[in-house]
Amino acid sequence: MTTATTRRGDRRVSPVFVGILAVTAVTGWATWTGYAAQPGIAVFLFVTAAWIVSLCLHEYAHARTALHSGDITVGAKGYLTLNPLKYTHALLSIVLPVVFVIMGGIGLPGGAVFIERRRIRGRWRHSLISAAGPLTNALFAAVCTAPFWLHALDGVPADFQYALAFLALLQVTAAILNFLPVPGLDGYGVIEPWLSYKVKRQVEPFAQFGLLFVFALLWVPSVNHVFFDLVDALLRDLGVGDFPRYCGQELYRFWQGTPDICQVSP
Repeated sequence: MTTATTRRGDRRVSPVFVGILAVTAVTGWATWTGYAAQPGIAVFLFVTAAWIVSLCLHEYAHARTALHSGDITVGAKGYLTLNPLKYTHALLSIVLPVVFVIMGGIGLPGGAVFIERRRIRGRWRHSLISAAGPLTNALFAAVCTAPFWLHALDGVPADFQYALAFLALLQVTAAILNFLPVPGLDGYGVIEPWLSYKVKRQVEPFAQFGLLFVFALLWVPSVNHVFFDLVDALLRDLGVGDFPRYCGQELYRFWQGTPDICQVSP
């Protein structure tokens, strides 16, 4: 039987993703060296590009895990190429999360790769497919915070530290939000295989509104405080203090003007 996964092109890394990686590398270098005339622009481009890279890796993790769990169709759909334009909802997967970073500095969960769940056998496999995405965000957060918790910041330029701190904030918020057991989010996908058929049928109509429900809850001051208190606690445990996160977000929003306390580049 011929399957999509037998074709080499289905797994070839997309030029689109390579381009995003190139932007991340160049703007990361500009942030590190202080080459940019306006550091905020370099930080903005670096964090945005790196955030898109993490979104691509998030969806790739879902697809790759699904492939090894029995869904051989993910290759033909382009999910293994890391091309964000191949997602079922490119607007939800890429554009909307970037807009929310710009507006509120929060790592909004993205859209979806379509997994043919009927091809997957075993509840653990279904759960692992759903968990693979947010686990990727958690791994990305660990990488971003490694210089902080390893106390390896000597020689790391302040602007780059701030950018990493803000990028870590996005990854931590994305991981937490994705792991919420709310219909439509990955956290619900983790527990769904273990629920009764009756419960799943009752919950199914609300899945399309899950993300909107979470977003509405975050506007409630008490919920917002609890959520960001948790984020702050996790980042502090990872060695990232409030100041670098604050300056990272302020540099990112360069159009608002950067506070003098964060202006360290010549």
